[in-house]
Amino acid sequence: MNDPNMSWRIERSVTLGVIVALALQTGGALIWAGAAGERLDRLERQTSALTTTGERLARLEEQIGQARESLNRIERRLDE
Repeated sequence: MNDPNMSWRIERSVTLGVIVALALQTGGALIWAGAAGERLDRLERQTSALTTTGERLARLEEQIGQARESLNRIERRLDE
């Protein structure tokens, strides 16, 4: 175990390959983060559009209900 040939050794030099690999990984991470942010923005816009659509649908359903009530009153008066 005390054999100097078997011990771990860390060199202080950084090769060009390590620098290129770190640069590529950093660039890939930044691109991925940007794409993820864009997807989130698109989903938020779609969600807000669906929310307004739901509100409009609820208003239309209420208006249809009121129109049916009016129509029923008119039909009752005509039957009298």
